Amino acid sequence: MTQRRVRAVFISDIHLANPNSQVDLLADFLNNTDTDYLYLLGDIVDLWKLSTRKGRWHKHHESILKLILAKAKAGTEVVYVPGNHDPFFRHFADTHLGPVRVEHEAIHTAASGERYLLLHGDRFDDDIYCGHFWWHIGEWLYETVVTLNRHLNRLRSWLGKSYWSLPGALKMRSKKARAYIESFEDKVISYAREQGVQGVVCGHIHQSKLRIDDGFVYANDGDWVESCSALLEHQDGSLELLEVPHAQTGTHLHPSPSWRAPAAHS
Repeated sequence: MTQRRVRAVFISDIHLANPNSQVDLLADFLNNTDTDYLYLLGDIVDLWKLSTRKGRWHKHHESILKLILAKAKAGTEVVYVPGNHDPFFRHFADTHLGPVRVEHEAIHTAASGERYLLLHGDRFDDDIYCGHFWWHIGEWLYETVVTLNRHLNRLRSWLGKSYWSLPGALKMRSKKARAYIESFEDKVISYAREQGVQGVVCGHIHQSKLRIDDGFVYANDGDWVESCSALLEHQDGSLELLEVPHAQTGTHLHPSPSWRAPAAHS
């Protein structure tokens, strides 16, 4: 694969220690991408899973952290904004963990001058909260569907069929899921506009998206459990949402951008 050179990379929701984390695809992506800035927007390590017997820590998961640290030591500016699955690291906000800077929220200034607010997104959970019981049911159902999806696509691979997202299909068919996503996006955009920035980049809901609404950029970099996606900023300040196809062999990436937004000033 040709080495990719970009100005900034935004990723989140890797969920290391979760058996469904697509660490092999992420490792290929990181190994083949050079960047000046690397933003980790929460849920990098799934401390929830590690606190139960459902979490598993493998050498492949550890290799992701080593890759990130190696990039930081080689000159990439790495900024970590913890999420709701790794909230412990919020205690280190405004400090450094080795070569990695930790922030509650951060601002990224693009090459074209636009300023983007960076956050995980769980701060809005209380505003769109559906109740403690239903929240736990939703978490359990999502994990169940993602696990089923992993086994289903392993079977599809054996049969020579391409990757298909069961969680994605269910989200698009669920009115409640679509309403939740729309409410989340509206609240994120409203909050970010109040900060005087030109756009916002977040994660949390495992729903990658890149759009410009009345000159304001909303970007969700997705996740590395289900969609395997990252937001890229190129040298001219333009943004690209990269959705990595799930290679049947799991060893090589053949990225094909889903959409690329021009720099907001152009």
